[in-house]
Order: sequence, then C-alpha cells, then structure tokens
Amino acid sequence: MYKTVFNKRESFKFKHFSRKGYALFACLGREVLVGTLSVATLTYAKADGVSVRTDLDGAGTADSVRTVMLGEVDVTASRAPLAGGRVPRIVTVLGRDEIAAAPAQSVNDLLKYAVGVDVRQRGPIGAQTDISIRGGTSEHIAILLNGINICDPQTGHNAFDLPVDISEIERIEVIEGPAGRVFGTSSLLGAVNVVTRKADGSGGEVHASGGSFGYADAGARFSLVSGKWHNQVSGGYTRSDGYSRSKAGHLNADYEGGRAFYQGGYEGRNLSVDWHAGMSVKGWGSNTFYSTLSDEQYEHTNKYYTALKAETAVGKFHLRPSVYWNRYLDRYEFYRGDPGRSPFNYHRTDVMGLNLDSWFDWALGRTAFGAEFRNEDIVSTTLGEPLDEPKPIHGTDRSYGLGLNRTNLGLYLEHNVVWRGLTVSAGFTAVRNTWSEMPFKLYPGIDASYALTGSLKAYASFNMSLRMPSFTELYYSVDGHKADKHLKPEEMTAVEVGLRYARNGVVATLSVYRHWGRNMIDWLMDSRPAEEQTGKQADGTLGGQEANALVNSSTRSSSLYNVWTSVNHARINSTGVEANASVDFRRLLPGQGVLRSLGVSYAYIDQNQRREPGVLSLYALEYLRHKVVARLGLDLLPCLALDVSYRYQYREGSYTDTGGVNRNYRPYSLVDARLAWNKSRYSFYVEANNLFDADYVDYGNVPQPGLWVMAGVRFGFEL
Repeated sequence: MYKTVFNKRESFKFKHFSRKGYALFACLGREVLVGTLSVATLTYAKADGVSVRTDLDGAGTADSVRTVMLGEVDVTASRAPLAGGRVPRIVTVLGRDEIAAAPAQSVNDLLKYAVGVDVRQRGPIGAQTDISIRGGTSEHIAILLNGINICDPQTGHNAFDLPVDISEIERIEVIEGPAGRVFGTSSLLGAVNVVTRKADGSGGEVHASGGSFGYADAGARFSLVSGKWHNQVSGGYTRSDGYSRSKAGHLNADYEGGRAFYQGGYEGRNLSVDWHAGMSVKGWGSNTFYSTLSDEQYEHTNKYYTALKAETAVGKFHLRPSVYWNRYLDRYEFYRGDPGRSPFNYHRTDVMGLNLDSWFDWALGRTAFGAEFRNEDIVSTTLGEPLDEPKPIHGTDRSYGLGLNRTNLGLYLEHNVVWRGLTVSAGFTAVRNTWSEMPFKLYPGIDASYALTGSLKAYASFNMSLRMPSFTELYYSVDGHKADKHLKPEEMTAVEVGLRYARNGVVATLSVYRHWGRNMIDWLMDSRPAEEQTGKQADGTLGGQEANALVNSSTRSSSLYNVWTSVNHARINSTGVEANASVDFRRLLPGQGVLRSLGVSYAYIDQNQRREPGVLSLYALEYLRHKVVARLGLDLLPCLALDVSYRYQYREGSYTDTGGVNRNYRPYSLVDARLAWNKSRYSFYVEANNLFDADYVDYGNVPQPGLWVMAGVRFGFEL
C-alpha cells in the first residue's frame, strides 16, 4: 500500500504547475499521452518524491528520457496542508496505479484492499455496502468527496453512493483512528477522502464491460481545458440481474443505477476555485438485508451533490472557504412493489454546510484555525418528530409527516511544527450541536513523527473524537426495531504508535493502537427466553447492575427481547496491530521486467466489552479479528499485465439463521484477478472476483455471489 510508484516503458507528455508556495501539482505516475485516459495513472507522492521520466524530444526512446524529482502532493490528514512526506500520521493512499490494476467495479471494492478497512457487502458492484475502520461501524467514519463531507445523517448504509466512476478517481486517502480535529463529528474512527482527477488536457474516454449474472456497465468522460479554466463531465450506467432469487422465484439481488458528475475550476496565480455537481440514482433488490421476515426487500436512492471551494492568500494568510449542499432521497420497500402488505418508507435529507479554513506561517511553524457550520434536515414517513404541516412526497399520494432539524457548529485551532526530522501537529476542535442541547465541548489531539534515519520514521498520536447518532438510530421503530431518541453522542479516545521504513523500493509500516469508546451505539437483541434474561424483573424490564452494564440508555422501560433496540453500550475498548510491507521490483530489481510489485498486509483487533450470553449485536460487536491482504503485480509482456489479489477474513460475532439457529461467522479466503492489455490509447481487460467460487457471508443470511467474471474495454482520445 505504501509504495512509491515509478514509471516504465512508453513515452508521455507531461505538464505541471504550482499554484501554491508549498507544493507542486500531482505528477503523472505511468505511461500516457495527455488526453489519453484509458491507462492514465495519477498517484500520490511519498517523502522521497516520485521519479518521473519525461519526454524530452518527443521520440519516446529510452535514450530520450531522464529522471527528475518533483514536489509532493498534499494529503488530507491535518487542517493545514502538509506534503505527504511531512504528515505526522500514517495515511493509506490508494493511487492511480493500484486503482487501475485492481479487479474492482466500485470504490467499495477498492477499499477491500486497505487492511484496516472492513467492507461488509450485502451485494456486489456497490449495491449496498457497510464500510468501517478498525472495528467500528459504518456510522463511525467520515466520507469526503474532494475534501467535502458527504455523510448522510439518515444512515451510514448508503454512504458510498458516489456519483463518480472509479476511472474518475485520482486517489483514495484512508485516515485511520479518531480524526475529529480534522474532519469534525463524523470521523469517530477515521475518514475516507475520494479525490477525483482534474482535467489536464482536452480529451475523453469511453468504456464498456459485461459479465456474469447479466452484468453490464458503460460510461464516458470528456474534458476541456482552456487557459486557466478546466471543465469535465462524465456519466455511466450499471445493471445486473443479481445472483439469487427469492423463494417465490423473483429477482431479489438485482441492481440498476446511473451516475453523472461535472467538475470545473479556475487556476490563477493567487486564486484557485473548484466546483463540482453530481448525482447518483440506483435501485437494488435487498434480499434479506434488514430482516429475515421478507426475502423480497427493495431500496431506491437518489443522491445529489454540489460544492464550491476557493483558495487564496491575503498577505501571510491563506484562506480556503467552501460551501456545499447535498440532498438524499431514499425509498425502502419491505415487500417489493407491494405497499399494501407494508407501506413504503420514504426519507428526504438535506445537508447544507459552510467551512472556512485558514492558516499562516510564522517563525514557530504553521497555525491553522477556522470554523464549520453544518445543518442537517430530514422529512420522513418514519423518522423524526411530527411536523406542523405534512409535506407531499413527489410522485405519490402520500406525505412526509415526520421530521427533524439539527445544526452542528465546530471551531478548531491547530499548530504544526516542522523542524529537521520532527513534525508535530497539535490542536483541538470545539463542538456544539443543537439536537442534544450540548454546550461547546473540546476534543484535543496531537500527532508527531520523527525521522530516526533517512529510511526509518517513528509516529505517535493521541486523539479524541465524537459522533452524533444518525436519524435512524434515534427514530426507527418499525419492522421489529425500537429506537431511542435520547441516545447520547458516542465518544472515542485513542493512542497509537508506529514505524515506517522506506528504502530502494521496499516500504514497511507497523502500527499499534488502543481505543477507548464510550456510549457506543448499536442495535441489540436478547434472543433468550424471557425467564432466562439476566436482570429480568417481574414486569419484563431490565433491572439493576446487569441492565446498566448491558446498555446505557435513558429508556430502560423497554425490553431487548426479540426486538432490535438502539442502545448506548457502556464501553467498548479495542487493541489493534497493523503491519504492511510492499516491494517495488522495478526499483529493487531493475534488470528484470516481469515482477512489478508485491504487497502483504495484516490487521488484528481485540475488543473488550461486556456481552451477555444470548445478546445479539447487529453491528458494533461484530468485527474483523484477523484480516490478511496480499497483492501481486506481474508484467507478462510489455503490454500485458496480470494482477492477483488475496484476502483472508476472520470475523467475530454470530447471527441467527432463517431456521432460528445461532451461528458464528466462518472465516473465508477470496482470490480476485485481472488480466489487462494496456496501450497508450486503449486497453482490454478480463477480471474475475471470487476466482475459486468460495461460499461466504459478510452479513448473516445474505450469501455472497460465487465466481463473477467480467470483460471490458477502454478507449481514450484527444480533442
């Protein structure tokens, strides 16, 4: 994962610029002509820089190239921008090389190869996936698109309904551990920042693919660059019949969705402005995703994203304001197409945010300060408090009768010191939320790194963060669920130490962390008979110390028996170890041309929480104790590349199957592969997921597909 990417083979034309005084623009990391996007590879830079071969005479011969060292690209791990080599925190970056080579069809699939990330799929090709970090849940991470928070306060289940195709992505940054000081209240256990590619020339790309289970995908991307202005637009459509049927023989794992994305920008000497707008529309058969009472559930979502960012300098001060508005529409059908049996649930969420980041350099380092305002509003048929005036639901004869509005205000201060081999970033965020009527509360943090030698760097950090409950956790009380609208915010404290070694194409990292979580939220069910439940009183409620140990909820009058109930756990503590090692054979063994790269990663987590016998957890008490990821890249021929990925996962926790039997999750191994013929203007590829047709589940009662084979083509052109 942590490898410096080097060029190879054919020629390309390259241009870069620096619009800031502290960093150069991203550099190219693989062969491509400007405007040819099919195998273009933008990537991130490491502390050592990136070695790039430039076309000096246009001939593209071996004699015409030389190696140049370019500046580093900033990664998002602190409030003030710091180059990748100076960030005092280990950040996993999936660059263009890895994205282009991965046998993946969505961002969800790409994140499987980040060892600290748990990707729990309820369906393939990004249909519905819960993504968490370091033993948390899908609610515990902040999702950002080009640095803009796009988290859905209704639920974290659909957080990765992104409007961009993976071919649009320049890099994916994964920040593990509490990051409230950097990303606000959504980042209890980390953040994922998806950075899209900026147009560096006028041109375009078209791609199409097809495969098993009626899978089909097609898309196009066009860009136009004129002077200081750049614009690009893309769109795509994906569908599949799915890999399973309901008991009645109907489709129940099918998928259909479209996406559209526009981004533009202006790059001046002292001012840069970027904007984007996008939409994602999709519907999918939800099988038994949320309940075993129906195997014909269905869900449909529409999501709209808009944002405007600017960056300028006024004297010594750098200002980076941004404004965004996102809308999320969700329709959930417990019985697909049959509202008479169970009325459909409708939700509409609007999120508006204003951020002002600023920083300045002085004799003692770089100081950043600013504020963020975020308003979250929902109208729904099932979530929230009764509205004074119901609002009609477009396209139906029903109305939204419930709703809720809350506002989060955050202030932050951070100072960064870079002195010789030492980097320190320390500060705090002060948070206030109108929903909980909480006063401003401080959450501090400090990250530090020190270069022990030219190849070895040590890291240490202490951070605190919080998360507000989602609207679903507060109000969803239907279909066997009972929510608690008085839930407390979750809080997390963490310490971490680590080492990173990088030399001659060999990169290795080791991290050890400890998390202390308070008021952790989960949906629990006590599956034991009522007379066997610990602490059960004559009136059927939980009582005494047993109840206090099991939940920390203000509504103790309701039992957990056979009902999924949202509660605050008293505490959940976690200890984890992560190790990564990668080899770039093009640097280590430059005389050979077959071996390209090899990476092996391992993650271990142990959670310590009180768990009563027979009490089932829907999310928080189920985590990956062991995860192993290995990736091998081979260049079989000058234009023929083979990439093979392996994953092993051992999950703690259990589930009740459709027959009422409690079962533990079984460990499983998966192998994915991709064979691609890459030329400067086009590429052909064949890829297979679950190559050996393994039988596995990420969630109980939702079997995953077996062998899935796809083939496709990409073609790029210049304008």
